[in-house]
Amino acid sequence: QVQLVESGGGLVQPGGPLRLSCAASGSIFSIYTMAWYRQAPGKQRELVARNTTSDGSTNYADSAKGRFTISRDNAKKTVDLQMNSLRPEDTAVYYCNVHARAGAPWSRRAYYWGQGTQVAVPS
Repeated sequence: QVQLVESGGGLVQPGGPLRLSCAASGSIFSIYTMAWYRQAPGKQRELVARNTTSDGSTNYADSAKGRFTISRDNAKKTVDLQMNSLRPEDTAVYYCNVHARAGAPWSRRAYYWGQGTQVAVPS
């Protein structure tokens, strides 16, 4: 299994920065993508940013482009999300997500989720 532990959430003033971190552990055979999602109250969970292992490509939600940066340390199995110029509409619980194969090489791929970390940007 894969365990994901997030850190770095909190209260930040509009326009300020915040950095989220996520560390993956467990019996990980391979990681295919590492990503950040968020869910605001009353809304569906949405993709914020994703990094693909095979080619290093990244994808961002339109709302995140130009303000957020996703980065990975493959050796440490960590993924960070640097968030700048934060807005009240960025308030949400942010979740780390990993698409990985755990255990043996023949194990099925699966998506794993962290417990979430709250980000609050007051208006």
